[in-house]
Amino acid sequence: MTSHHKFSLRSLLLGSALALLPVAFAPAALAETVLDRGNVDDPESMDPHRTSTMAEGNLMRDLFLGLTAHDAAARTIPGAAESWEVSEDGKTYTFHLRADGRWSDGSPVTAEDFVYSWRRVVTPETAAEYAYMLAPLVNAEDITAGKKKPEELGISAKDKLTLVVTLNAATPYFLDMLSHQSTYPVKRENVEAFGTDFTKPGNLVSNGAYKLAGFVPNDHITLEKNPEFYDAANVAIDKVNYYPTADNAAAVKRFEAGELDVNRDFPTEQTADLKAKFGDEVRVGPILGTYYYGFKTDKAPWDNPRLRQAISMLIDRDFLAKKVWQDTMLPAYSFVPPGIEGYTARAPEYAEKAQIDREDEAEKILTELGYGPSAPLKMEIRFNTSDNNSNTAVAIQEMLRPFGIEVSLVNADTKSHYGLLEAKGNYDVARAAWYADYVDPENFLALCKTGTGNNYTQYSNADYDGLLSKAAAAEPAERLKLLSDAEEIGVARDLCVMPLMYYSYHNLVSAKVGGWQENVMDIHPSRFLTLK
Repeated sequence: MTSHHKFSLRSLLLGSALALLPVAFAPAALAETVLDRGNVDDPESMDPHRTSTMAEGNLMRDLFLGLTAHDAAARTIPGAAESWEVSEDGKTYTFHLRADGRWSDGSPVTAEDFVYSWRRVVTPETAAEYAYMLAPLVNAEDITAGKKKPEELGISAKDKLTLVVTLNAATPYFLDMLSHQSTYPVKRENVEAFGTDFTKPGNLVSNGAYKLAGFVPNDHITLEKNPEFYDAANVAIDKVNYYPTADNAAAVKRFEAGELDVNRDFPTEQTADLKAKFGDEVRVGPILGTYYYGFKTDKAPWDNPRLRQAISMLIDRDFLAKKVWQDTMLPAYSFVPPGIEGYTARAPEYAEKAQIDREDEAEKILTELGYGPSAPLKMEIRFNTSDNNSNTAVAIQEMLRPFGIEVSLVNADTKSHYGLLEAKGNYDVARAAWYADYVDPENFLALCKTGTGNNYTQYSNADYDGLLSKAAAAEPAERLKLLSDAEEIGVARDLCVMPLMYYSYHNLVSAKVGGWQENVMDIHPSRFLTLK
């Protein structure tokens, strides 16, 4: 009690003195709060319609706001739209935009901004990797195929704040999908004024909690709090620095030195040591994600599904998950990971067999195809640089060597690696991963549909495509059955992708970071975080 009395007197005197000081001597409590995030790698683009990686998604989520958004636990919440109605048949959505929605330049966000942006996404010239995401909209696929005009897309502005979207069929995941960056708005005047340079600092106008302040390639990207954001009063962190951290070991050292407050991924062989050193700051848990390799299915000899199956059988996924990834992953045989209610994932028959039996069967196929020690199969594996990816590729190289398969390894930074895949470049086998954009099996299976932007393996099968199309117009229970049947054909039988492991998240989160909620999407928007 006594000390409190003395403090009150001092506070009174100090308050009087501070009133006479210039603003530069403001109390420390008003100092800028800065969050330093490790983010795997630099983005290929800052254009939300031309991004596809998780690192890009983290940036886009801070800069832009879709009609819906994710909260701190990755649940879908209202975003640029504060409310909506759905027609009885589930095909028409009427969105009501926030009256206080603003771009970072202070201008209002309107329904016409979304009309322009979604037309831009499906326009062939945009070459958006995620153009297929808008396939549920009337005429979207025909527009992307060049058969119809963008003006025929099922979207219209009823007035400045009312947006009407028309779908081909009721789509259960539609609202969840609208939190994804491919559906974010870009400002037309901004794009038209600067062209491809509209994404540069000083040019980029965004409608999210943050705005782009700086971009130094291979060093850092700086975002600053957007004072025009409708909920700016509840955004605690003033500045967010994103650092490329493909070198996991170096990122751990930076975290230990206090240079990073959070970092995604760490060398899994260090998991036990890191837990001993950092305790609860090491976060590992389940996530809807699949680590896979993809064969270039339109290139010989990888166009032979029997060869693909033989190689798949030779890869010991239990070893990869338990030894290489130190039990932080699970062996995977289906593309769709467990955890999606009502869906039955489909795996090949050999998933239930012992590894030695798989190897016997694979050896027989290889012999029938003319491969063996006297006629070795040469195979190149490409992967994006990280200790964990490198260790995985080396382990697979060693698994295949005894069977006369000569594997060479090629690594590149994430931007170059995915740039090659997105450009449908030449390769034999490439490492990739897919994390759920929304909780639905379609989000994974769409990657194997003919011509979709993220179909890196160039797989094409009319039966597979037909099942996905049927599913899009089916009732919920039938829909999941059709999607499961598609996975049986495309993944279990044809290996349009070769699933290897189901992901868990591996994060380092400083104890001084508040508001971090673990979730199966591993999504953590900076707007909900705090710093102690």
